[in-house]
Amino acid sequence: MTAHRLLLTRRRCLASFTALAGLSLGPGLTGAQPLPKPGPGGYTELRWDDLVPKGWDPMKQLKDRGIANPAALQDTDPKTQDLMRTLREAWDNAPTEPQLDGAKVKLPGYVVPLEDEKAGLTEFLLVPYFGACVHTPPPPANQIVLVVPAKPAAGFRTMDTVWVSGVLKAKRGESPMGASGYRLEAALVERYKAPAR
Repeated sequence: MTAHRLLLTRRRCLASFTALAGLSLGPGLTGAQPLPKPGPGGYTELRWDDLVPKGWDPMKQLKDRGIANPAALQDTDPKTQDLMRTLREAWDNAPTEPQLDGAKVKLPGYVVPLEDEKAGLTEFLLVPYFGACVHTPPPPANQIVLVVPAKPAAGFRTMDTVWVSGVLKAKRGESPMGASGYRLEAALVERYKAPAR
């Protein structure tokens, strides 16, 4: 990798870390709230915030070091490189929400294919925002779900939006695209449609 590409990768990584603070968790970083009642089919519809334990802050290492604007850090500074390693390690080991282990859930997200056969996807990651695990560094493990469909999911490509319903397990997994904190044994994978309000 050239020095220029390495600098661009670090910049994207810093931008991704900065963006996550307000992206899926919101400014309060409050984490999981009481779960709603199950809907049709007995599945509880989750938001991505529900996967994060209350009080866990993905930006803690930055705050502990008094860094208010990570984008202002110098890419070539060894302290920045050390910080990046520390953040990545913390995110890859992000805690999961224990109350969700074994729950029947329905969750929307973006597809990142892992295993694709002629019949369709047999394994993929579900992520909360476009480009996660593909164009930017992966989000924390508690924001990545490994999905194993009951039958191959045909007709889906990278970054398609879907609803996935199944039994959620707080089980860590490793893939070339990122560490996942959850595994969803899916009963159903369907194209995303906004819920009726």
